[in-house]
Amino acid sequence: MSDANSARRGTADGTLRRTAAARRATAVIESADEEGLRAAFLAYSGELYGYARRSLADAGAADEVVQETFIRAWRARERFDPELGSLRTWLFAIERRIVIDHARSRALRQTSPLPADMAQIGDDIERALVGWQVEEALRRLRPEHRQVLVETYYRGRSGREVAIELGIPEGTVRSRLFYALQSLRLTLDEMGWDQ
Repeated sequence: MSDANSARRGTADGTLRRTAAARRATAVIESADEEGLRAAFLAYSGELYGYARRSLADAGAADEVVQETFIRAWRARERFDPELGSLRTWLFAIERRIVIDHARSRALRQTSPLPADMAQIGDDIERALVGWQVEEALRRLRPEHRQVLVETYYRGRSGREVAIELGIPEGTVRSRLFYALQSLRLTLDEMGWDQ
């Protein structure tokens, strides 16, 4: 019997020791000093992260929000009043404001798509600019290179047809076409071609 009583007493002593340790840990967590915020980070950062992640649907943003929460808590630590609420509640109130600010900021950065007619105008302008660049690059080619390039690529004629029309060998057409394309590429690069 004495063994059972001492076992119960040991368990009760252990419970009292754990309860006292829990009270000390809770007291530390309930202060907004360096030790208290460090303990609060260990105790509550997972919950704070979960709330931010659910609210923002973005893991990276949730990490930033938790960090910002503790930075703001540190800066405002003298304003924490344990009589008004727990440190956990205070941290969640700070985080809630940060989540709202973050969501508003993200909403402002997002733009709505252009109306269809405006998008079409943008496409037309883009095509015109590309056309002007290509036209200018073609203008800079040697005339015999430009002629072969225009006949084969823009008019869709075969090398044989171009050779017959120009009265030159088909091999010369291929050679001029090769050098025309090479020169065109260099010219477009010099003009800042980004296609």
